[in-house]
Amino acid sequence: MTKIKTHLSNWQGVPFTNVIIEDVFWRPRLEVLKKVTLPACLTKCEETGRISNFAKAGGLIEGTFEGIYFNDSDVYKVIEGIAYSLMSEPDPELEAQADRIIDLIASAQESDGYLSTYYTLEAPESKWTDMEKHEMYNGGHLIEAAVAYFEATGKRMLLDVACKLADHYDDLFGPGKRHWVEGHEEIELALVKLYRVTREQRYWKLSLWLLEERGHGHGFGEIWDTKEWGPAYCQDDVPVRDIERVTGHAVRAMYLYTAMADVVHVSGDPDFVDALHRVWSHTVERNMYVTGGIGPSRHNEGFTHDYELPNESAYCETCAAIATVFWNHRMNLLFGDAKYADVVEREMYNGALAGISLTGDKFFYVNPLASKGDHHRVPWFDTSCCPTNLARFLPSIGQYSYAQTDQGIAVNQYMNGEAEIVMESGLGVKLKQTTQYPWNGKIELAVEADKSDFFSIYLRIPGWCRGYKVKVGGKFLPGVEALTKRGYIAIHRAWSQNDTIELELDMPVEIIQARPEVLENQGRIAIQRGPIVYCLEQLDNSPLSYDEYSFSAHETLLVDHQPELLGGVTVLKGKNGEGRPCQFIPYYAWDNRESGYMQVWIRKAEDKGLYSF
Repeated sequence: MTKIKTHLSNWQGVPFTNVIIEDVFWRPRLEVLKKVTLPACLTKCEETGRISNFAKAGGLIEGTFEGIYFNDSDVYKVIEGIAYSLMSEPDPELEAQADRIIDLIASAQESDGYLSTYYTLEAPESKWTDMEKHEMYNGGHLIEAAVAYFEATGKRMLLDVACKLADHYDDLFGPGKRHWVEGHEEIELALVKLYRVTREQRYWKLSLWLLEERGHGHGFGEIWDTKEWGPAYCQDDVPVRDIERVTGHAVRAMYLYTAMADVVHVSGDPDFVDALHRVWSHTVERNMYVTGGIGPSRHNEGFTHDYELPNESAYCETCAAIATVFWNHRMNLLFGDAKYADVVEREMYNGALAGISLTGDKFFYVNPLASKGDHHRVPWFDTSCCPTNLARFLPSIGQYSYAQTDQGIAVNQYMNGEAEIVMESGLGVKLKQTTQYPWNGKIELAVEADKSDFFSIYLRIPGWCRGYKVKVGGKFLPGVEALTKRGYIAIHRAWSQNDTIELELDMPVEIIQARPEVLENQGRIAIQRGPIVYCLEQLDNSPLSYDEYSFSAHETLLVDHQPELLGGVTVLKGKNGEGRPCQFIPYYAWDNRESGYMQVWIRKAEDKGLYSF
């Protein structure tokens, strides 16, 4: 197996609590999330028995378990989302609701630390008998919620529950103890988070052990007994060090790779690095949609064959897009390469954002790239991992904006707002972005250091950008200095108060052609401008029916920002191959108006001068 030469950067993330987002794109969404999405998810968790299951398991009320065995995790994710919201903006009423639920969770924990309301109420004699039953998956989400809530409020109750649960896992499993391969990864990345807040090394070491358990024949349970799934479905087919290709269930795979990157970052041991590089290339270059969606198959909620990327039947689970952000964010911190932040951006503005309505109370589980008009967001699902994942993902997006490097600060995502960063030297730096991104490529970055000092600022030049200009203090950077390395322009200088950087990213309309191996898209094109992928929606493009349109690669499209449309969007207007007017809207915004067809990949009228995705 070929070794890949690599450089570990070990950058550090900048917490989103240090980032204030004030732009017209993200701020309204964060307000809707707090006022609508979080309350809606809490209400659904109440109505469906997800919350009362804890009271029943704790002996506080009578009753049997309601729902599916992994339903505890939805409650934990909502609490995590509440914690992130509280970090940004205190809300006593929301905090009181979370405290009430945390009391119920604590009551459901058994004396040895075990916590899973399904097994406590329905099958106490069957604990740890089926690796598919999400016992540690639930526990992982509890741990993530506990860490977030402790950091938000300083309250230890849920964190103490999480530590007791992790100690229970550590008592049962590990070297010289019982084998375990959790069917749905999540615990592995959560244990690293728990280590970071407690500094208890055995937590990350248990995560490493759980990763190393895979691919050695230890798995048993429903997944392993089902021939059409088998161990590849949950990434138990090969040892993690030997992974070469992405397989199985998409969300599980992304959580696995996230944990692998976390363990490398914490331990400094590069043993997983080659596998991470191989599987990243295989995922992004052969198994990712232009929207950032992954996992084309409904059958396994995951991967099939390279370049099999159907549009109308695309599964592209919202949770998979969010998990792809988690993984690529870690990869960016680990290797200091902007290509990973490019994927984060693609998901943020397309694959993940499409999962929630503009009103914040309806959701997609599945995100196709074409619809005849019969696919719509709904308020809830029996398996509601996607709404609750969005509830914790969106309020924490500020953490993807910046990273601390060994020499300075990397600017990874462009959004209007401010950040405060304390360098390793103790130097305090304030950054203020002024921009209309993603609709406009002009970004002004004001830099204010406590005192004049020398450090570097790295500006990500997105992979979609074909040209850019940079000014520092009103003067253009010379050509050599403006060259990119690993996707960043590095500006080295002594910074002081009132220094400014002006970055202008060219943002023309791009006509995209899929690789020829993607048979579904032969003879078709897609449209992207900046980070935004566009689609046709029926309401704007009658009277032609579904898939009757064609579009020329050389047709000029008018860029038109419409503040009153779909929460404020830039649309693209032109004429299709039939000479009729057409209008493209951002993919994330489809299905927020009248029902009708939607298409990302349009039949092309001619085949010249195209850019391949």
